Amino acid sequence: MATKESFSLHGEHLLKKVKELIAEGNVRKITITDKSGKELMSFPLTIGVVGVLLAPVLAAVGALAALVGECTITVEREEEEAPKQE
Repeated sequence: MATKESFSLHGEHLLKKVKELIAEGNVRKITITDKSGKELMSFPLTIGVVGVLLAPVLAAVGALAALVGECTITVEREEEEAPKQE
């Protein structure tokens, strides 16, 4: 099961926010849309992804941040399963 959360922010804060979300570790997918709702970028994150594999994605996010004014990040998170009670 997954939950979705959205953040609206300006381009200059985009790369910082994406790095924070990746560091949290429970993020499954990140989608970046412009203020009109058009999807600009979407990338999945899997458990065990390391910095070397993320470098091209972060470079693309940095380039996008320079071009876009206001944008929205939608984050799909893994829900932690509640312990089963018997």
